[in-house]
Amino acid sequence: MKTWLTLMLLTALTASLNAQEANNVNSDPMSTLKNYTVLSDTTMSAGLPEREHFELLKASGLTHVIDLIPDDRTEERMLLEELDLNYLNIPVDWENPTIENFQFYVAQMQMNTQEGGVTLTHCRLNWRGAVFSYLYQVTQLGIPEAEAKQTMLNIWQPNEVWQSYIEDVLAHYEFK
Repeated sequence: MKTWLTLMLLTALTASLNAQEANNVNSDPMSTLKNYTVLSDTTMSAGLPEREHFELLKASGLTHVIDLIPDDRTEERMLLEELDLNYLNIPVDWENPTIENFQFYVAQMQMNTQEGGVTLTHCRLNWRGAVFSYLYQVTQLGIPEAEAKQTMLNIWQPNEVWQSYIEDVLAHYEFK
């Protein structure tokens, strides 16, 4: 519960600082984390974080990071090792996401849940992350589809490739 409260306070602080930034007042580094979304007391998603974001998130309880970017991720892996955060890269091709990508994600999320702590799912803009988070909430956690979908749509409207992917994953998990 303490972690959830800390994350909610951090989210409120970020919103407040975003408003201050609009008035040309110095802002907190979290205000620059693209599409940052707290999904529960143990999960969040965002666009590509920088070192200062990871440091702030770790201070608020972050323990696991799942990176969905398919490029060379050596620099981030090394940074997160230095920060003592658990890191996994699932290279999800933007034009060809696979059911296997999502199955691997589900397995990792389940392990993270067993280990405890908070998991951040991220990609460049939190578009992949928003879809994976939405699908996980619906197929694994039983979150109402409309609620999870609205959270995803607040971040982006999936294009044709990703809408088809969503439908394929939901069909694979026999979600109706």
